[in-house]
Amino acid sequence: MKNYTFYTLIFLMVFTPFLIRSQSVSDKLTTIPQNQLKLKGHVGKQTDLLIEKRVLAQDYDYLVEPFRHKNETHVWQMEFWGKWMLGAVAAWEYTHDEQLMKHMSESVTSMIETQLSNGYIGNYSPEYELKSWDIWGRKYVLLGLLRYHDITKNKKALKAAIKSADYLLSQVGPGKVNIVETGNYIGMASSSILEPMMMLYNKTNKQKYLDFSKYIVAQWETPKGPQLISKALAGVHVADRFPQPEKWFGPWNGQKAYEMMSCYNGLLELYKVTGTPDYLKAVEMTMQDIVDEEINIAGSGTSFEGWYHGKEKQTAPTFHTMETCVMTTWMKVNYDLLRLTGKLKYADNIELTYYNALMASTQFGGEKISKYSPLQGSRGDDDRQCDMDINCCSANGPRGYMMLPRFAIMTSDNEVYVNLYSELSARFTLSSKNEISLEQKTSYPETDKIQFTINPDKSEAFTIALRIPAWSTQNSLMVNGKKIDKVITPGTYVKITRKWKKGDQISLQLDLRGRLVKQNGFVAIKRGPIVLTRYSMYEDGFVDESVMIENTNNIVDLQISETKPEGVWLSFTAKVKVGTGIPATESPLANIHFCDFGSAGNIWDVKTRYKVWLPETINVLKYEYKEY
Repeated sequence: MKNYTFYTLIFLMVFTPFLIRSQSVSDKLTTIPQNQLKLKGHVGKQTDLLIEKRVLAQDYDYLVEPFRHKNETHVWQMEFWGKWMLGAVAAWEYTHDEQLMKHMSESVTSMIETQLSNGYIGNYSPEYELKSWDIWGRKYVLLGLLRYHDITKNKKALKAAIKSADYLLSQVGPGKVNIVETGNYIGMASSSILEPMMMLYNKTNKQKYLDFSKYIVAQWETPKGPQLISKALAGVHVADRFPQPEKWFGPWNGQKAYEMMSCYNGLLELYKVTGTPDYLKAVEMTMQDIVDEEINIAGSGTSFEGWYHGKEKQTAPTFHTMETCVMTTWMKVNYDLLRLTGKLKYADNIELTYYNALMASTQFGGEKISKYSPLQGSRGDDDRQCDMDINCCSANGPRGYMMLPRFAIMTSDNEVYVNLYSELSARFTLSSKNEISLEQKTSYPETDKIQFTINPDKSEAFTIALRIPAWSTQNSLMVNGKKIDKVITPGTYVKITRKWKKGDQISLQLDLRGRLVKQNGFVAIKRGPIVLTRYSMYEDGFVDESVMIENTNNIVDLQISETKPEGVWLSFTAKVKVGTGIPATESPLANIHFCDFGSAGNIWDVKTRYKVWLPETINVLKYEYKEY
């Protein structure tokens, strides 16, 4: 019996990790090697600028310096290094730039040198450890070290991450400090460390990291926790999960968007290992609620970084809206869900946020990224944080940009999924070991045609799946000049399965007609994924004036304009009656300029003004008279 028990224990110790992984869930879509894809055109230019001006130009030792001084009591300098490192790793995966690798390696070496003998990497004084942003900061250090290890296999980086995690495990857990009673926002800031803990488990196969991850999720559902699973499954809106606290920035705010979504990033990683259905369901239900209740016309949301039923309130001026850290994290959750589920709606979400909210956050030229990008007003530089010449969003913004090459082209066995329409070239290998070159020629989303050239190393039957955005209701598709007669349903992938040979071509035409959107007595124009805005740099009127935009069944005739103020990418005109006076009713329609929201105000001059939602002028002569 003793021998039986002994061998049973040995069996469980050796094989339990594999038994757990037998329940694991694999991603449905796989990202192709980033260095085998090159973005071109406007998207490529923006990506290259961000790498050059924000990632490579960053003084990385400046971000390490706070870790050399263990005297912090309450602020968040620790996150800046990890955010920069995450953007840098993604940029290196895309470029394989030697100088960038040098910067990362030197920075990691310097960071490890700050680690204490007990494993702590941080800048909090011992008596303030576990308080305020300490565990949140440790999370970003772990993420930075682990992502660096992903691309280098550097043993010192992994060892430092393990020591840091083990030190936290000695402080927090069953019989120790409760994770949800530390830090801010009902424990969401601290317990978002779930994601790197799962990364550590996947790298080391050590049960303690999986056990700690399960412990975190269990604490969520206690009375003192954020109840991120039960409230999601019950359909509670993200803005209504907890009463509005007396102190917004502190421990008791359950609406804080960035920290909430960061926890769901980790929950998806735990789901992949355990296969627990409610984990995925909770994330998907929450993300759908955010789309339905919070995400505005430009693909972002929040006020003071919290959910507030912002979708219905987006036409009103709002303080501190559309924080860049929120939109970057929103893109990350959608990217993770796209890989995991293969559902096209997550790609649509990424495209909307990228072209509008994320581009709007960035100064023309790529040097700086702002914290907030409201739907009206002007844009400019934001405050320093934590007594440093940087803020959370300028550190985090490049991560959003580097998601574009990750989701552009994905594969699944012998299927190729095209999610991003942009000038680009890519080379990748299918499950059949056949190498495929794919090139896109297009000026989308300025024009509506995308031309694909497919060059497989050998002729072979496989599937190309093209994303048809939910807004694109009129589409056409041709292969080698012949129209494909098949139903093209908006919001789905149209799949073409055939034997492909070198030089084969696909032509796709999407629906880029202007669409008039109405809400709360205001109107706005969308064109494909692009939100348009009036912009004072055109000098064609007062941007706050009421308008009546000519349309037919909410379709607006937009004309491409050659007039482009400094910094503007896309420029159009529409027929509009402006104002409320006699000239407005008696004068002919005027050609009023609109530019893409991402460009408006990006020269960061406070004298400029832009506005997305325009007050709609009421014309009673067009109302049908009814007897009552």
